[in-house]
Amino acid sequence: MDRWATFDCYGTLIDWNGGIGRELERLYGSERAAHLLHEYHEVEPQVQRETPEMSYRDVMATTLSRISHVPPGEEDALGRSLPGWTTFPEVRESLEEARSRGWKLVILSNTDREFIDASMEQIGVPFELAIVASEIGSYKPAIRHWEEFYERTGADPSRHVHVGASLFHDIAPARELGLPSVWINRLGEEPKPQPDVELRSLSGLADALDSLVA
Repeated sequence: MDRWATFDCYGTLIDWNGGIGRELERLYGSERAAHLLHEYHEVEPQVQRETPEMSYRDVMATTLSRISHVPPGEEDALGRSLPGWTTFPEVRESLEEARSRGWKLVILSNTDREFIDASMEQIGVPFELAIVASEIGSYKPAIRHWEEFYERTGADPSRHVHVGASLFHDIAPARELGLPSVWINRLGEEPKPQPDVELRSLSGLADALDSLVA
């Protein structure tokens, strides 16, 4: 019987903080970038909750406009930059190892189709499918991504593990659904809620998945 691993993309596989942080530094300078990135983390989920039907490109533009004055012509700065955001260095090898052990890989992402396609090309590892917010009218931590995943795949929840770097967007809803989870704690945070397995990067992912579903 198939084993399924679903993944958040940005922050987990692709360097979300690095991508947004570089654009904030370009627009506002290094002295303001860190503070604005913190504000961005706070405001983006509010925008997504207020307008779940909004494309992620527009979510980024709206969030940027709320945290600071946007220079003329830079309203879509984050959307333009996203296809070039880089993969974390261990991701490709770790995903290839999981695939070699028979895991089927799926992305559940708060983004748009054009962006996830560009990012999957960056990652360079095949996925069974990718489910994106702008096509289902819902942003995580709402559970519609997981519902859509089960509708499309017929996966057995007892043979499914969710992997993500965000406690808010990924680990909390996985626990709500009764799913085992692997938390990629890249920022050295405290685990609230508690995941089943905690890793500092995707290194060791295949062993972690195997430990949760034999």
